[in-house]
Amino acid sequence: MVFEKIVEFIPAYDKTNPDPSKNYGIGSVNIRFVFKGDKGAVQFVIGTNWHLPHIQRQFFDKPFPYFQLQPMAYDLGYHSDKPIRDYQSDVPRKDENGEDEFTTPSRECPYTKSGRCFYDGSTLNAEPIVEVLLSEGHEGVWRELEKYYKDIFGE
Repeated sequence: MVFEKIVEFIPAYDKTNPDPSKNYGIGSVNIRFVFKGDKGAVQFVIGTNWHLPHIQRQFFDKPFPYFQLQPMAYDLGYHSDKPIRDYQSDVPRKDENGEDEFTTPSRECPYTKSGRCFYDGSTLNAEPIVEVLLSEGHEGVWRELEKYYKDIFGE
């Protein structure tokens, strides 16, 4: 089986707004590691706490910084084009326009062959991978993701 290794950097953002109904907050750069095979994909996402410069100045110039100064585990999860867990349904739900949500282009999953996606993930399960990344680098992350892929999808 051939596997694809994908690394994506999701940029930091500032979507704050004085109008609370339009305030979507701030976010740091996230790094997504995706281990993709024929049966689906697994991912590890880490938050770097690398914020936009004006956000860093705003919060780090204060005596008690709001942000932690370390990376944070966000997710260890899988993308499958068919249900894996009992609570996942193979019946497509309808979106706000009455279309199958699995075939709506804006919701198509880039990590499955069909574009449909049954997803599940865990922040708690991702926490040990942070230590692997810090002590072993990306090769350790790929090793852990390959193990996780086999746990989810089998050999």
